[in-house]
Parts: sequence; structure tokens; C-alpha cells
Amino acid sequence: KVRNNSILFKNCVCCETLTDSVEKEILPGLFLGPYSAAMKSKLPILEKHGITHIVCVRQDIEANFIKPNFPHTFRYLVLDIADNPVENIIRFFPMVISLLSFSGKVLVHGNAGISRSAALVIAYLMETFGMKYRDAFSHVQERRFCINPNVGFVHQLQEYEAIYLAKLTIKMMSPVQLGRSFSLQAGMPGSRKRTLEEDEDFGAMQVTAAQNG
Repeated sequence: KVRNNSILFKNCVCCETLTDSVEKEILPGLFLGPYSAAMKSKLPILEKHGITHIVCVRQDIEANFIKPNFPHTFRYLVLDIADNPVENIIRFFPMVISLLSFSGKVLVHGNAGISRSAALVIAYLMETFGMKYRDAFSHVQERRFCINPNVGFVHQLQEYEAIYLAKLTIKMMSPVQLGRSFSLQAGMPGSRKRTLEEDEDFGAMQVTAAQNG
């Protein structure tokens, strides 16, 4: 079932601990937090909130302390993303958006839960709800005040706004309009057909599936 709503995982003061206040929830299904929200001691809280999937965002040098703690309980998507302004985070947006759109209740976390993981959640809101970057950022920040995507991620999110809006425009066009558009493009100098490999080159990912039993 396609997700048609979301909730952002709000932490209490200092954004370090999980709050159980249902009043803080906006929409059910999506949680954003730090790695501390996915530590072994937090299993009862994760189960209480009905978490089914966890997106674990880390850099390779963080793998020793940021790791899936419950591989037999939850399905994991582990992404190798550095919190660096030159990191190409936009390539991970499609796979994360796909997971968040079709999965159950998902916790997205990085180390502090303020830059990489926040950028992924913002991208999801932008494309899923047709929001502009600034509106999506404000929506997340209202629920998790401490988010602070690095400047490189901000620029990529702003670029992504144009990308998903173009995709949305194409979806809204009639077959006749699409045919005319493609006919015009085919006659332009230097035009070419995009390959499937280009669209699917989203970078490396690691999925740790939960085992039944």
C-alpha cells in the first residue's frame, strides 16, 4: 500500500531522546531521529511505535558504531553517505523515497539525525506532497527543531525541486501533449534518448533484510 501520510519523529529538548507524546505526531508512518533512537536499549520504544523498517545513514568510518542493531526484527536499508557538502546525496533520493512510499512505519536516522537523514526526509516530503524545499524544510524543522542539513545538501535539495517538478509536469501532461513534446525534442540538435542505466545509477546501497522466525 502506498503511503499517503507521514510523521516526523520529534525528539524532546536537545533532540536526544524519543518522546512518547502522540500530540507531537503530525501524520503516522515516518520517523526521523538520531542513532540513539535505534540503539539496543530502545527496542521496546521502537516496537511500541510499530516500526517495521529502519533507514540507517552512515559513513564507512562510522560503521563500527552506527550499525543495524535488530537485523532479525526490522528490515534495514543501510546507506553509505558522508556528512560532507561535496557528497552526492541526491543519488540516494529515489531509493529512499521508494522505500518510504511503500513500506510500513519507518525510522530514518543518521548519527545526530540533523543533516543526512533530515535531507532524505525533506526530499521525500518534497516529491510526495509536491512541496517546495523551503516549505518541506520548515515542515520538518517544526517537528524536529535541531535539523541542519549541510550547505551542499541544501543546494542539492533546491536542485531536486526543479527535477521533481519537471517529473510532476510530465505526469500531468496528456498523451497528446507528451507526443508533441517528444517530437519537438527529437528535432533539437544534440538530443538523445536517456538510457535506463543513467536513471538507475543511484550509487551503492546495502540492504539487510529481517529474517523470519
